[in-house]
Amino acid sequence: MHEDHLTVRPLSGREDLDLFRSIPYVLNKELEGDLNAGRRRLDWLWVALRANRLIGRVGWWARSPDDPPLVLDFLDVSDVDDGVRLVETAMGAVLPAGSTPPDYIRFLPPDWASDRALVHDVDVRWAVLERLGARPLVERLRLQWDAGGPVPEPNGRLRFRTVADRVELVGLMTSVLEGTLDAHSRVELTRMTPAEQANFQYDDELARYTTPREWWRVATMPDGTPVGFVIPARNAYNPIIAYIGVLPAFRGKGYVDDVLAEGTRILAAQGVPRIRAATDVGNGPMARAFARAVYATFERQLDMTWS
Repeated sequence: MHEDHLTVRPLSGREDLDLFRSIPYVLNKELEGDLNAGRRRLDWLWVALRANRLIGRVGWWARSPDDPPLVLDFLDVSDVDDGVRLVETAMGAVLPAGSTPPDYIRFLPPDWASDRALVHDVDVRWAVLERLGARPLVERLRLQWDAGGPVPEPNGRLRFRTVADRVELVGLMTSVLEGTLDAHSRVELTRMTPAEQANFQYDDELARYTTPREWWRVATMPDGTPVGFVIPARNAYNPIIAYIGVLPAFRGKGYVDDVLAEGTRILAAQGVPRIRAATDVGNGPMARAFARAVYATFERQLDMTWS
């Protein structure tokens, strides 16, 4: 409808960052640091202009300079037709021909669903991406424990030790995928086996963390039988609970509280100001465990996928 006078282009230089950031969003403050670290590139950040006025933007993020885009995490448009042209044009330039586009994620306030303006904005973005073949996947809780919060002492029910090696951890990760409530894992399990998924997640995500492997813990019964594990780490932005799992035979007995407490203790002992974590809204047992451990929901995350 509005294409005749619409200009769609990537950022031409750092001088365009103020233009790109003129639409408020929580990720704006990370743009320069991400560009410096190679997690973003100027030719991955696109704008749509009409009469030299910014009417939309889109952008991608990667874990490291050598990686292709991992997520689409900037998308702001007010008109569906304009948004489709912006995203379609940018995708054609940024993504390899014939590739499956990366998932889209959007961070929102915890109470976003009660704000009519935010709901409208979400609906517009959804309509744009659905026109381009995406579908809604999941809503997630973004959680935070703050320094000074409670750090439970071990209660003696479980023992904790460091992870023996890659083989052990991948085996445990494979086991916890049975009955998983995680939406992303469930999608992955439609195209690979649990063992393949565990190996991929280890290599693609866990192996990248530069924080000590000595932080990684296996939880066991007093006789040494593994119950679960927790991976405390630090990503490029915050200390995090990167992965936590309880083996199927031990679920529903409250052990997740003990395993999460161990991960919290390890990071709190480093004097961190906060610990971040996330879980699906639909993963009620994990969400309740984080709430009991005084991890507050500071944002929600909406994901769409082309998978």
